[in-house]
Amino acid sequence: MSTVQQEHMGMNRTGIQMSPIDSKAMQELEPSVTTDDGVGDIALAELRSDYIANADALGSVPLPGTLTGALTVGMSMLTGDRPQILLDKLGERLAFERTGTRLYDALITKCEVMLTGDISMTIDDLEQIRAHEARHFLMVADAIESLGGDPTSQTPSADLVGVESMGLVQVLNDPRTTIAQSLHAIVTAELSDKAGWETLVALADEHGLADMVERFTYALNEEREHLALTQTWYEEAIGLTYGDVELDDMTPVSEPPP
Repeated sequence: MSTVQQEHMGMNRTGIQMSPIDSKAMQELEPSVTTDDGVGDIALAELRSDYIANADALGSVPLPGTLTGALTVGMSMLTGDRPQILLDKLGERLAFERTGTRLYDALITKCEVMLTGDISMTIDDLEQIRAHEARHFLMVADAIESLGGDPTSQTPSADLVGVESMGLVQVLNDPRTTIAQSLHAIVTAELSDKAGWETLVALADEHGLADMVERFTYALNEEREHLALTQTWYEEAIGLTYGDVELDDMTPVSEPPP
């Protein structure tokens, strides 16, 4: 069995050309049947507008559960900082890194059954990236606790990325998807992950949290490596290129900060 994607031609009946007689009849309907006076669209837009205007927020950033945390956040707000934004985005990354770990768990399981030597990706490569994602999760949890926050709470942005990631999880866990299709989802996740860490580094810098900036920059550099690797593997899997990028070939980052 080849890992490189080999799509086959089959009895796909989803297109209109599969039933020319019926499709011709549909296109010859009386104009009165297909004419849209716009009333339905207007009513639907009004209904949606009413829901939007009266909807609650997606959630809230929880108040610190400890006295030390409350004092830390309170002093930060008095100086004009926005600790609630930083805590919200930390919650977002925490949720996404947890999902990222599960995505690689699913890909490893799939590759144990389907992976051949047609592409340069190995199980060891995936396990190493999976370990990075798990370590990033713990890094963010520690950062939240250091600010007096509760890493077990779900912030609005954490809720958001949880919903956004549902489709990626479904792709990886679907037994019908190929390695190429699974890698497409992984690349999508890595693109989002890279952007998320860039935002987090900027927020930590805005708050003058030098230690966090250092640790988050290290994680960002690892995510950049993940993205470069998974893009290469995806291209190989669809037969676009046959590169030889490996984890050991990437520009090494410095040792992780303590």
